[in-house]
Amino acid sequence: MTKSNDSRPAPLLSAACVLAGGLLAATATAAPSIYPTGTTRYDPVKAFNSFILFTGGDNIAHLIDMNGNSVHEWKDAASHSTLIDPAVNGGKLGHVFVTLETTEGKGTGLVPGQINRRIAKTVGELDWDGNTVWSFGDKAPGGAAQQHHDWARLPNGNTAVLANWVHAVKGFKQKEVLDDVIYEVNPAGEVVWKWIASEHLNEFGFTPAELKLVKNAPIADYLHVNNLKVVGPNRWFAAGDKRFAPDNLLFDSRNANFIAIIDRQSGKIVWRLGPHYAEATIEGQLPRKTPRPVDQISAQHDAHIIPEGLPGAGNLLVFDNQGIAGYPPAAVPRTGGSRVLEIDPVKNEIVWQYSGESSGGPAWSFRSTHISAARRLPNGNTFIDEGQSGRLFQVTPDGDIVWEYVNPYGKVGEDALTGKDTANFQLYRGQPVPYAWVPAGTAHSEKAVAPPELARYQIQATL
Repeated sequence: MTKSNDSRPAPLLSAACVLAGGLLAATATAAPSIYPTGTTRYDPVKAFNSFILFTGGDNIAHLIDMNGNSVHEWKDAASHSTLIDPAVNGGKLGHVFVTLETTEGKGTGLVPGQINRRIAKTVGELDWDGNTVWSFGDKAPGGAAQQHHDWARLPNGNTAVLANWVHAVKGFKQKEVLDDVIYEVNPAGEVVWKWIASEHLNEFGFTPAELKLVKNAPIADYLHVNNLKVVGPNRWFAAGDKRFAPDNLLFDSRNANFIAIIDRQSGKIVWRLGPHYAEATIEGQLPRKTPRPVDQISAQHDAHIIPEGLPGAGNLLVFDNQGIAGYPPAAVPRTGGSRVLEIDPVKNEIVWQYSGESSGGPAWSFRSTHISAARRLPNGNTFIDEGQSGRLFQVTPDGDIVWEYVNPYGKVGEDALTGKDTANFQLYRGQPVPYAWVPAGTAHSEKAVAPPELARYQIQATL
């Protein structure tokens, strides 16, 4: 048995943990190659207890409890899934958005300079039993939804779908761009309203020099919008600020480093954060004092207005990846990590943030330069998806980690360049799901999980 320096026996990882966590995990470049998966810590008293939904590398939408037990699954969910709030879905419980069918695209007719890209042909809504109750695709422009990243059920019963459209845009270097569009789709699967990003380039806040960089982007996916949310009821609109009308739509552009609100009546941008921010970069770190003006956000994800009834309601919550993005690329700390920011959208001030330092580690101990998400919880905690590493966790306002889960459902395959077996445990998005959103009686566990002392958490040597 391996022992630590204090000569006490070291706890042994179970064979299941070793196999699940270590399966081809040597492909990780900045993390241990062997690590436990599933729930690794859990304080049921301090955590907000709920279900959690995510789609793993196995393309299954997993609904788990806080102890990591799978309580329900929807198969063939493609890369991501979203459980629909019953409040905007006629009270229906346990319904999810998923990709129903994909199709293979080839050559520059689909995406300039990119081949073998699978696109969403049909997306839809499944009930608790997996039956399709709504779909969109055959009536989409071109006969394919081309939905990506996000979707949202609207209060009027229609559905907002974030999609791509490959077409020529005058003045762009690329012969065709991978444009971002938003469709409002009725229950019959018909488009009743649409918004096209390239028609609003002059509303995104670019200087003439920056706009020139945008139009000469070396890739077709010049904006890469990765998020779409309904603004929802909020205190700003209640006080008379029409920019935050509940029916308006909020999105963010990963590649261009801005977040914006679309007026549903005019289609114009009525509120925007970025692409210019207060100078804040310090060698190797970013400031932590709050409140302060919003400093450099880069490659962000999952921006949304915190819903009414939750702590911080009306503020903007966003996962600031601190990845490379922008026109020109933003200056981000070389050894820094990611951040979750809560922002007053009227004062444009950061009023709360989470970073690696918040939990007692270095900045880079919390880092996901792509994908990821964050949501505010009813008890004031914040749910975080550190997507790059496949880690879901929950922190208190002071940064204490009170629940943590590591994705055991990796995507295994062969690298086309090296021929080596590879595994990827990343999670595009995790979603906390209140117990009341699924059928009554759905079993769940709330047993405390105490993390071991890492210095003594070792694996027994083979004989």
